Amino acid sequence: MVISIIVPIVFLALVGLLIAGVKGDSKIGGEAMIKKVYLYLVVFTTLMMTIGGGVAAFMAIADMVAPTGYYQTFEDYKQISREKLDPESKNLTEDQIKERYDMMVAGEKERQSDRATNSLIKSLGWIIIPFPIFIYFQRKLRVKEA
Repeated sequence: MVISIIVPIVFLALVGLLIAGVKGDSKIGGEAMIKKVYLYLVVFTTLMMTIGGGVAAFMAIADMVAPTGYYQTFEDYKQISREKLDPESKNLTEDQIKERYDMMVAGEKERQSDRATNSLIKSLGWIIIPFPIFIYFQRKLRVKEA
């Protein structure tokens, strides 16, 4: 919530600095201001992308370690399978129905783990791609300021 308020404010401030740089008295000073604002904007954007990717990666790892989800109770599964879904299950014993239920729960946990792995790979892309750009422009800023 706070970030959704801060980001537009920072963006508007950077746009204001850009406009001030363009309207500057000296043409050289204005160009330098535009370049500096551009560098800060790129550094800020890539930093936000990297942080967002880090948070998403952490959440994906948490989903891999402790998958959560909704599972039917065994009694609900038994009742539904006997009444509606599988007419053959009327002949099954309690142990056979329990075995099918356990397979259904294990399959759902595996699907959730696969989704978390997929999400982790996508999140790493949000870290790996913008981070070198951030480092490059951060170094350019240090050189310009020195």
